[in-house]
Amino acid sequence: MKRRAGVCAVALMAALLVDGCGMVQRHAAADDAASTEVGFPDPSRASLPEGSYVNLENLRKVGPGMSKAQLYALLGAPHFNEGVFGVREWNYIFDFRKADGSGEHFSCQYQVDFDKHHLAAGFHWKPASCESVLEPPRPAPTPAPVAMPSQPIRLSSDALFAFDRSTLTPQGRGKLSDLLAQVQSASQIEDIMIVGYTDRIGSDRYNLALSQRRAEAVRDYLAAQGVPANAMRTEGRGKSDPLARCSNRNRAALIACLAPNRRVELSGVVRRS
Repeated sequence: MKRRAGVCAVALMAALLVDGCGMVQRHAAADDAASTEVGFPDPSRASLPEGSYVNLENLRKVGPGMSKAQLYALLGAPHFNEGVFGVREWNYIFDFRKADGSGEHFSCQYQVDFDKHHLAAGFHWKPASCESVLEPPRPAPTPAPVAMPSQPIRLSSDALFAFDRSTLTPQGRGKLSDLLAQVQSASQIEDIMIVGYTDRIGSDRYNLALSQRRAEAVRDYLAAQGVPANAMRTEGRGKSDPLARCSNRNRAALIACLAPNRRVELSGVVRRS
């Protein structure tokens, strides 16, 4: 069996090189006026009646003007014994998986007609609906953008920055990465407001500047990850709007008590026109 297949392959390749050397043609030319109806051979006569799974990307590359050698490289040998020299028609049986994920398949007959120069000139399917396999796969639907929640997303500054610093820590970058998809989606339909807060330790001027730098650090990280910079606004509000009020005399205890006040909040706002 292997010897027979090898002989057939050699014969076919030889035919591709010396096609048209005087043997009688078995099919009407693709450009003959008399060719008004496409005829497909009986599938039971195929060398591979069960068909073969063709590479769809290769199949989509097939087009008029291609030589038999080019078609052979893309599709392999035709599945019917249609002669050797001067052949004006190649026929295949191709199998395709159904798109419903069931694992089932369907079969189609595919025919290539050649003109008098032995170049591909016509392509036919049986049934005709099989031509739809050439359509490019539909892209996955893009989910609609989702706005930020009505309440601001509150991130502890202690989880983003070292105490009294405005450089994001590795842990802080990880926290923002967890929010990235949500912020990216919302930025398509609204601006993102990033507000930094500090505790009351230190001067008002210092705290205002620190809170602004922290808000900008968050913005810059999100922008570096793909959120449009022009869709983000930043504001530093220093020690305003405290969430916790503490009277501890011990500094370490006071810093711990005031932790909720050190935060960065992200929220959606109506986009500026």
